[in-house]
Amino acid sequence: MRHRILLPDELGRHFTVRQAAASGVGRGRAAAPDLDRPFRGVRSIRAAETALERVAALAPRLRHGQLIGGETAMRVWGYPHPGTWSIDAPITVVVATGSARVRSRGITGLRLAEGRAHPWRIGEIPVVDPVTALFMCAGTLTDDQMVIALDAMTSTADNYPGLREGRPTLTPIDIEQCLRAWVRFPGSRRVRDGLSRTRDGVESPKETETRLLLVTGGLPEPVVQHEIHENGVLIARSDLAYPDLRIAIEYEGDGHRTSRDQWRRDVQRQRELEDLGWIVIRVTQLDLVDTRPLLDRIRRAVASRR
Repeated sequence: MRHRILLPDELGRHFTVRQAAASGVGRGRAAAPDLDRPFRGVRSIRAAETALERVAALAPRLRHGQLIGGETAMRVWGYPHPGTWSIDAPITVVVATGSARVRSRGITGLRLAEGRAHPWRIGEIPVVDPVTALFMCAGTLTDDQMVIALDAMTSTADNYPGLREGRPTLTPIDIEQCLRAWVRFPGSRRVRDGLSRTRDGVESPKETETRLLLVTGGLPEPVVQHEIHENGVLIARSDLAYPDLRIAIEYEGDGHRTSRDQWRRDVQRQRELEDLGWIVIRVTQLDLVDTRPLLDRIRRAVASRR
C-alpha cells in the first residue's frame, strides 16, 4: 500500500536511513512498513527480486574504500562463474588491509593489500576491477573453470552472453602483468596455467567448455570462430572447426532452440556447409554432461577425413 507521505526523488530506489534524514524524511516515514529493509540501516522502495538488485540495495551503505569483490564482483561484471547466483547468496565486500572489515548479516567482509584492487562503478555499485575479482576467486575454481573465466575476460565479442557493456578491454598480457604484481595468492598457479590455454575470439562459456572437452578427450585442439569462405564469400563462422578436415562444430544454446528465426538460419547454414563438403556436428548441453557419444562421433568424423 502506498504511503501518504511521498519520498524525495533524489533518494532513488535504495537509500540509507541517514540519507533519508538528510533529505528531510522523518524517522516515522523511514520506519514505515511499505519500505523494505534489506540490510541494517538501508531502506528500499521495494524488495529486491534478483541477486543483482540485492547488491544494488547494499551500495548506498558502502563507504569510501569499501568495494564489492570476489565472486560477487565476478557476477556483477557478468563473467561466467560456476553455480547459480541465488538472491540470498552472501555478498563479498573488500577493504584495504588495515581497514575494518564490513560485518553484517548476508555480507562476507574481506581485506585486500593496498593497491591490489582498482575501483570501478557499475551503475551505483562500487566494485573491484575484473582481474581482482578473478584473482580473489582463483582458489575456488577448477582448471577448466579458470580457462572459461579467462576466455570471457579477454573476449572482444559483443555477443558474449552476460558481459557488461563498458567493461575494460583486457588481454592475456594485462592479466599476466597483474599476476606478477600480486606475486602469490591462492590459485595463482591456476591462473598462470589457464593463461596458456586461453584463446582469442571466444563467444560463449560453452564454446570454451566444448573446446576443453575435445582436447581432454585426446582430440586435436579445434580452431575458434573459424570463418568459412567459398569463392571469396563468407558462408559461415563456426564456433569450433578443423578447417583442414572440413569439420565444423557448433554449440547450440537455448537461443538456437527457442528462436524460430535463429533455428531456421542454423538449418540453412548447415545445409550450405554440407553442400560444400563440410561435416557439421551440433553440440548441446546434454553432450557436455554425457560426453562419450560426442567424443566418439567427432573421432569418427576425424577418422573419415584421414
